[in-house]
Amino acid sequence: MTVKKAVTSRRGMLKGAAIATGAMAVPMVATAQTTSLRFQSTWPSKDIFHEYANDFATKVNNMAGGRLKIEVLPAGAVVPAFQLLEAVAKGTLDGGHGVVAYHYGKNSALALWGSGPSFGMDPNMLLAWHNYGGGKELLTEIYKSLNLDVVSYLYGPMPTQPFGWFKKPIAKVADVKGTKFRTVGLAVDMYTDMGAAVNPLPGGEIVPALDRGLIDGAEFNNASSDRLLGFPDVVKNCMLQSFHQSGEQFEILFNKGKLDALPAELKAIIDYGVQAASADMSWKAVQRNSQDYIELKKQGVKFYKTPDAVLRAQLASWDKIMEKKGGENPLFKKVLDSQRAFAQRAGQWQNDYTVDFKMAYNHYFGKGAKKS
Repeated sequence: MTVKKAVTSRRGMLKGAAIATGAMAVPMVATAQTTSLRFQSTWPSKDIFHEYANDFATKVNNMAGGRLKIEVLPAGAVVPAFQLLEAVAKGTLDGGHGVVAYHYGKNSALALWGSGPSFGMDPNMLLAWHNYGGGKELLTEIYKSLNLDVVSYLYGPMPTQPFGWFKKPIAKVADVKGTKFRTVGLAVDMYTDMGAAVNPLPGGEIVPALDRGLIDGAEFNNASSDRLLGFPDVVKNCMLQSFHQSGEQFEILFNKGKLDALPAELKAIIDYGVQAASADMSWKAVQRNSQDYIELKKQGVKFYKTPDAVLRAQLASWDKIMEKKGGENPLFKKVLDSQRAFAQRAGQWQNDYTVDFKMAYNHYFGKGAKKS
């Protein structure tokens, strides 16, 4: 055999061995495991809020590329809506979707992430305080004080909520007195101070209670949710604008042990997934709420602006609540002080810089506007 043929033969043998080795190695390549997390929302499956919960899960699942799968069940599938926090902390559920105000009974300070006028901050500003003004750290401190093994992500600034649905319109402050009314969080204290008899029912129980006459009025949240839950089927009067929950947002909960066990890249996906879902939710709310506002009018619902006297009475009641709860609960006062300092600075900036959009709207669509 010539030297050239010997070299060629040797190369062929090595190439064949490499191919054989590669073929043998293929079945041994490890495939990425899928981590499945079971969530529950605090919302009925038909509510747009449950849709928002699924939107968040879809974003995370898509970005995780099969490595993580979050499944979201509706309220009551595993535990009642108001027991979500304990279920996530104990590991009965891996996570959940709701609002911080639902945990008000565990520590009154938790209601400050949504209840009340938030010193004039709108929902997006309250989220700014939470993420950059110390709110996130305070919420973690409160959960630790309650021995709750959870990680909380707040997102999704909600539009200003209506005062509520009533069998008769609320024309003056005296009309609130004696009214059997549904609300949650520290709004319970606000309306109690204003003379209402309050019942903090979960979302799915509100309309049946109105229909059976167990309550005279109720608030839930927005045009889309209120329509889907069936409010216009039992009540035809809705009072718009209120300070009882003018700055609320959603909460995504994780069992801390389950979250800590995830690799860093999946935790990052969850973090950015929350931010993406927050923006998407706020955009979807504008689209859907404005459409459903029109549909509610078609169903015969009459909308009224809540009188300024009632709004001022809400603020006066809130002042009493802040003083009382702040004196009883050091964490409540700690959250209030943090919010107040942020709101005074950020609120002045926003109020000074923001133009009156209603002026422009009326210019194009109000009385006397030129028709195109």
